[in-house]
Amino acid sequence: MNYRHAYHAGNFADVVKHIILTRLVLYLQRKEQAFRVIDTHAGVGRYDLKGVEAGKTNEWQNGIGRLLEAKFDPDVAALVSPYLDIVRAENADGAMRHYPGSPLIVRHLLRRQDRLSALELHPRDAEQLGDLFAGDVQVRVTQLDGWLAMGAHLPPKEKRGLVLVDPPFEVAGEFDRLVDSLAKAHKRFSGGTFALWYPVKDRQEVRRFAEALRDTGIPKILRTELMIRAPSAEPRLDGTGMMIVNPPFTLEAELRILFPALSKILTEEKNAGFTVDWVRGEQVDA
Repeated sequence: MNYRHAYHAGNFADVVKHIILTRLVLYLQRKEQAFRVIDTHAGVGRYDLKGVEAGKTNEWQNGIGRLLEAKFDPDVAALVSPYLDIVRAENADGAMRHYPGSPLIVRHLLRRQDRLSALELHPRDAEQLGDLFAGDVQVRVTQLDGWLAMGAHLPPKEKRGLVLVDPPFEVAGEFDRLVDSLAKAHKRFSGGTFALWYPVKDRQEVRRFAEALRDTGIPKILRTELMIRAPSAEPRLDGTGMMIVNPPFTLEAELRILFPALSKILTEEKNAGFTVDWVRGEQVDA
């Protein structure tokens, strides 16, 4: 399945993924010690929702468009507001035109001592990303196959941080690459947090992915999935998932507050459902 960022910017999958990303980075801020975020498939950083690619799908209208119009209970609002504040900051005139990709979201959250390594293989996208962060001493943009970063860029010199792996799923075998790359990276940076995004399209393939992650023996893996529709005969993007290795101890409880609210706002079918559980963990060994 092709999940090139520009065509799907701001859709339901981006919304869920980036809310989780925001919660992860905010947790890292709790300690004064510096951290580094490594974004292995960074994209261009900022997306024009009126541009050619996003304009072909307008998926953002059923993603961030719905979220900006939603009313939240106070406990949910407290968790989602940091993400929405970033989106609004990118659209200062109040009109929804630009959607921040993961590197730009992270940049909004960095303190003076923190750093971002943003990797992008596509030459044109890497150039655009570099232009976005030109002169920013806290961000290093590198044109590089993000999969290579799972070895060469770990561990970061800060010795604490987050690795976001968000491949476009343009070629077959991405689930296997996620598992293999994580197994190698975890040996180099066992104390780091890893967030692995994936589309929920082929349910059996997703199930095999979870089983393969469990078989790695990595001790703490939290599974999060939010569906917008039930399975159908024809494979389609039914949901968004993220596996989180070494999640903050606060994250599971936060997602159990967030996901019921996000499900009501984003789903297209009743009872589409969501999952927050442990592939491997202290509470559950599923």
